[in-house]
Formats: sequence, structure tokens, C-alpha cells
Amino acid sequence: MSSDLITFLLNWEPTAYHIPIYLAQTRGYFKEQGIRVAILEPSNPSEVTELIGTGKIDMGLKAMIHTLAAKARGYPVTSVGSLLDEPFTGVLYLKGSGITPDFKSLKGKKIGYVGEFGKIQIDELTKHYGMTPDDYTAVRCGMNVAKYIIEGKIDAGVGIECIQQVELEEYLKAQGRPKEDAQMLRIDKLAELGCCCFCTILYIANDEFLAANPEKVRKFLNAIKKATDYFLENPKDAWNEYCDFKPQMKTAINTKKFERCFAYFSESLYNVHRDWRKVTAYGKRLEILPKDYQPNYSNEYLSWEEPKEVEDPLKAQALMAAHQEECRSCGGCRRLCLTGI
Repeated sequence: MSSDLITFLLNWEPTAYHIPIYLAQTRGYFKEQGIRVAILEPSNPSEVTELIGTGKIDMGLKAMIHTLAAKARGYPVTSVGSLLDEPFTGVLYLKGSGITPDFKSLKGKKIGYVGEFGKIQIDELTKHYGMTPDDYTAVRCGMNVAKYIIEGKIDAGVGIECIQQVELEEYLKAQGRPKEDAQMLRIDKLAELGCCCFCTILYIANDEFLAANPEKVRKFLNAIKKATDYFLENPKDAWNEYCDFKPQMKTAINTKKFERCFAYFSESLYNVHRDWRKVTAYGKRLEILPKDYQPNYSNEYLSWEEPKEVEDPLKAQALMAAHQEECRSCGGCRRLCLTGI
């Protein structure tokens, strides 16, 4: 049976960076394209690629490293666009916990991780720094890494700067402590990757659905692009609209998460070729991808001009780090201009 409906699975419960999907719904952009979208939330974020890969769900969101690993494990999915580009990802901890910028200070500590690949990354780093996976205690936390740190269940945990680090900062603020006491050992620096692109959040689709419905996918992305253009131009109004539709988002901490996500949002939605090459090589290094693996992404469903990639990604990352530090200090929705870099 033919249908204009797309089932779309979030990568976890609604959060700040899901705004373009919900705005495309509430502002009628999906309807303008002649499609309907059922937005679904997973009970277990680790099952997202399996649900999409087995065809139970048409499309959804997942990080780049998970998207690559899914295809390698026999779940046919393809990235058709980017939502959040290179959010800083690393091992979060609180100052005074005995952990320092030296990775070896994690020896003997309890380290939390979201899902399987977080542990694989930490295990690989222990070897890189002359340790073994037996030198720390791994604790699977799901998306509750900050909560587990606050409750003392773990000493540190893998999270992203614009979500879990914000949660730690707000906890510190409530305790009368400086928010700068929330620290991060960035995995891209520890692993000498040159970017945090492995955690780029992507729009992915089941391959069979994609082959049978290319126009439907184009219409979906057209609506997402219109929603993205709108909230990047009108962040305050767009955030209020999102909060009206999802009242649970209307909190001070979620507003701060939105502000910290703002610079990471992909304006073009394009998959970045260099990032895919880097993360594919990283996946092979982690031994989650075979040596002959070819990255599973496509930009053919995007109809607008593809932007030029930055020439100096390391400089761009340094500028982004300074930009996000300013956002942490001053708040507000700010974008970083990387033209010419």
C-alpha cells in the first residue's frame, strides 16, 4: 500500500537539538511538501539503528560512528543529511574529583558510557596511553551520564558539551560552585583525530525505504531545511514555539542547551566528505569496520548548493572551542562564521 506517511525515530527523548524536526511538523512544512511524519521516541537509544535497519522504522537520527557501525553489522542504513555538526564529545568530570587533563588520571576510576561504542572508544584510548581496559571500571549509563556523576555512581563519563556538560554546569551553579568546574577530556584530542565528527548527528534512512521513496526523502529534507532556516534566523521565537508544543522543554537548563547547540547546527544539512573519511578510518582503527568498508552516506537528496568545506579544520575547531567558551560565559544564541577558514 502506498502512503504519504514517514515514520521517524529520534535518537532519544526530545531535546534541544531536535527543534528542526518538531518545527517542520508544527509550522506545516511537512504538509507543504505533501507528506506526513510520525515522530517517535525510542525506549532504548541503542536500538535506533536496528529498528531502522530492519525496516520497522523508515528514518531517524543517529551519530556518525553508530551509522557506520550499523551498516557494517548488517543493518542497511544511509545518512542523507546532517543535523548537528561535530559537537564536542569527551570524558566529562568534576574538578576536584582526582581527575586531571592527564588521561592516566582515570586509572582506577569508574567511567560511564552511553552505549557500546563509547566503551570501545575508552578501551582503545587506554591502550593508546599505556593502560588496559582493566585499569578502569566501565558503567553503562545510557543518557544519564551527568546524573550518574552528580550522584557519585561514576567518577567521569562520556558526553557532549552542549547537553551533558550543561547539565553538570547547572548542578554546580545550584551548589554555589563555578560552572567551569565541569571539565572535559575531548576524545578527538585524546585520539588525535583532528575533529569531533564521529559524534555528528545525522538524518538516516533504511536503504530499502530510500530506494523505493527517493522523492519522499527529498520532501522530508526540504521541510527540514525550511525549519532549519527559520530557527537559525529567529532563534528566540522558534524556541518559544518548540516549548509551546513540547512544554517539558520550557526550562532554564533546556534553554541553555539550545544556546550551546546553536553553533553546531548544520545550516546546509550536507554530509561533510572529509568528516566521513576521518570517521571511517577511525572506525577501522577501533576494529568496528572492516578494512575495505566504504562510508554509507549520500548528498543526492539535497537540492540546494553544497557549501565549500573549511580548508583548516583544526583552526575551525579551535575557533569553535573559544566560541563555545564565550557562550558558556555569556549565554545567548550565537553562530560562528567559518567562511574562508
